[in-house]
Amino acid sequence: MAEWYATVSNAVWANFADVKATFNSADYVSGGEIVFDVGGNKYRVVALIGFRTQRVFILFVGTHAEYDRIDVVEL
Repeated sequence: MAEWYATVSNAVWANFADVKATFNSADYVSGGEIVFDVGGNKYRVVALIGFRTQRVFILFVGTHAEYDRIDVVEL
């Protein structure tokens, strides 16, 4: 998780393609959320990214099993 945080903190992304280039496993959800696989696919981080402001808003952090029980669009 610390490695993910360090990478995100130093990233400059203009769009989801830039995020995907940094995190190949990142997925875009229809509500605008981005899902990151962290810790060898053990954890999930769901975030919104303000590309103009370069801000990342974390909506959810949990295990893969916990992620499977939520509706990402409803966060």
